[in-house]
Amino acid sequence: MVFGMGTDVRRTQAAAARGIQREIACECWFTSSGKIIPLLLKVKDEDGEIRVIRQIQVHSQEQRMYAGLPSTEFDCTLTVLKQEIRVKLIYYQTESRWVLNFPQSEQG
Repeated sequence: MVFGMGTDVRRTQAAAARGIQREIACECWFTSSGKIIPLLLKVKDEDGEIRVIRQIQVHSQEQRMYAGLPSTEFDCTLTVLKQEIRVKLIYYQTESRWVLNFPQSEQG
């Protein structure tokens, strides 16, 4: 699988977030008031290529706890190859780590 080598903690976090998670790199801006603004994402695709996503529309931002770790969760729409994808972008503050959470397909 891409990025995550499968530690138990991350599987627990993925289950808590209810979706498929991928580790990503995120360039963001932290404002003087403490707001986080994601500017671009880098994610490794199934072929091992790193994709850059610049079109990020943040709908909401919320402070959360996953497996006891404080996090900031962004409800976002990403535009990838002219297709819009609704995702959760999660920043784990104590680890300075970003993940992208794709909702699981309801078709199973």
